Amino acid sequence: MDNHGRGPDPRPEGGREGGADAPLGPGEDAAARPLPYEGVWRFTAAAVDASVPQARHAVRDLLYRQGVPVSDDLAQGLLLIVSELVTNAVRHAALLSPVLAVEVAVGAEWVRVSVEDNHPYRPTALEADHGRTGGRGLLLVREIAREAGGVCDVEHTAGGGKVIWAALPLKPVEVV
Repeated sequence: MDNHGRGPDPRPEGGREGGADAPLGPGEDAAARPLPYEGVWRFTAAAVDASVPQARHAVRDLLYRQGVPVSDDLAQGLLLIVSELVTNAVRHAALLSPVLAVEVAVGAEWVRVSVEDNHPYRPTALEADHGRTGGRGLLLVREIAREAGGVCDVEHTAGGGKVIWAALPLKPVEVV
């Protein structure tokens, strides 16, 4: 995925060739190595209703498989964000973007999920209209991110589409 329309943070640095287990080179510091769970994963899906639970399950499984240190609350917030963003892409962008992309980027101190589609419309998180159902997805995403100490945004891509993303800080999971 290209980096057009997105700032440098929060996303992992370029990463080291060979991964976290590669031997250190001359002058390299072990502290500069990425953690085993750091990386960027991307998958595409058809812009259809069935992709919503599939994307949620794929992200959940990825977090578990990579050993990302997320609390249950943070994981549930991330999965709700993925559900909302994929649902929005399916409902509002499918006509011009029959395929969407989901990306999960994990750094040492944060996790970022994003959904990209090729529809040019850039939605905004409107205040809730209590007289109608629906229309609160981005407002919900913004509030989940804010409560977790994270951020979210909607940005254009170089190809004329958009990326909607949310980044949440990883907090150490306390074992009681």
